[in-house]
Amino acid sequence: MPTSMLLMKEPIQLSSILEPSQVIAFSTLTKIIGTLGPQSRSVETLENLLKAGMSVARFDFSWGDEAYHQETLENLKTAVKNTRRLCAIMLDTVGPELQVVNPSNEPINLTQGDKILLTPDKKVVASSKILPMNYPELSYAIKPGDEIFVGQYLFTGSESTSVWLEVIDANGLDVECMVKNTATLTGTLFTALASQVRIALPTLNDIDKTTLQTWGMRNQIDFVSLSHTRHANDVRLARSQLSKLGDLYQTQIFAKIENVEGLEHFDEILKEADGIILSRGNLGIDLPAEKVFLFQKTAIQKCNLAGKPAIITRVVDSMVDSPRPTRAEATDVANAVLDGTDGIMLGAETLRGNYPVETITTIRKICGEAENVYNQSLYFKKTIKAVGEPMMHLESIASSAVKAATKVQASVIVVFTSSGRAARLISKYRPTMPVLTVVIPRLTTDHLRWSFTGAFQARQCLIVRGLFPMLADPQNPTDSSTSTNEMILKVHLLTQT
Repeated sequence: MPTSMLLMKEPIQLSSILEPSQVIAFSTLTKIIGTLGPQSRSVETLENLLKAGMSVARFDFSWGDEAYHQETLENLKTAVKNTRRLCAIMLDTVGPELQVVNPSNEPINLTQGDKILLTPDKKVVASSKILPMNYPELSYAIKPGDEIFVGQYLFTGSESTSVWLEVIDANGLDVECMVKNTATLTGTLFTALASQVRIALPTLNDIDKTTLQTWGMRNQIDFVSLSHTRHANDVRLARSQLSKLGDLYQTQIFAKIENVEGLEHFDEILKEADGIILSRGNLGIDLPAEKVFLFQKTAIQKCNLAGKPAIITRVVDSMVDSPRPTRAEATDVANAVLDGTDGIMLGAETLRGNYPVETITTIRKICGEAENVYNQSLYFKKTIKAVGEPMMHLESIASSAVKAATKVQASVIVVFTSSGRAARLISKYRPTMPVLTVVIPRLTTDHLRWSFTGAFQARQCLIVRGLFPMLADPQNPTDSSTSTNEMILKVHLLTQT
């Protein structure tokens, strides 16, 4: 039997397929991350995105300034208050990204067979003959025959609006290329990716560090998406940087794997990172297309066994311009859920797409259908076998809780935690019911001041499959029987409404 079928419950009846989709009390177990931008920054749109199922908002600093993103975030805070829906904040770094700036915003028409020059000279105006790039060492890193992809940032993949270039030769700092397809580049910023060419730029550059110190600290960000992570040391250096920035030592780091170098060091990166983002768009350029699905399935499996969230990108590109996904895209989303992904990350679809709310609604429905047929029993047995014996104490409790909840067909699992670790371990065993995560604040001190921790830990549950957080009353965070009984009563009342 094919592996994909083993991931589903058996048997699947045709009659159940033809039945209307069920209305569920909670959102889907799979989390949805939306990138905010021009089409998704008004309070009204953000309210609709939250209602549709977005649990994490991504702010991509590869474009836009701090003031622009701050205005969007203030609108999001208003939307969160109006809808009473929690939403975590993710800052996506620039990293070692090759960029072409086109400040005139004039379309650049490229014709197959023509030659074009890539230059580090920033004074040059971008045209069909020459493109200024931000990496002076490119000519030393490439060789004739190498391929370079250039397209609008968060590009959707149409071959008419992005271009493949083949390197002909290097002349000093300039690189001469052949245009491989006719295309029109539009916009003020293009991203370039040289296939399987190492770019000797820091993973966390000076602009990223400044952004963390200012915008990141000011807004107490929950996650950093570390773009172009290539080595475990990249994560360690980023964590060291965060540890210097007050409360941001609690911020989680998600390593974004988007090139072969990161793939080669995946196991070491996974040990250091709090989670993994599988950037299939860029990796699909660095890898042969037929290899991408192998990376996805292997990486998700490794993340699942490590108990760390795995996020998939580039799923419904066609919904930038269409209110419906293609059949292949819908199947791709469902297969990602069956593979075990924790979340789906949307880029251009919500940032500049015409149907941001419809996109999240569609993703939620597809995820819900896939979760309904997810073969949790098979997954549970495989995970128990992989973990082996003897189990750690907390892992034993988590797996036993999921087994017991499954046997009695519980509607919800309630977890009391201070760090979120117990809840994440329960999610590791993929229960079919929601996990209500009650985070109990802890009183901590740095010898200068006392403070409660808990808000970070609660919001960070919003990216883990199946976890639905709530923060306990910080006025009485002790573990006395009275306060515990009061919290249990509140949770009982909440789950009955």
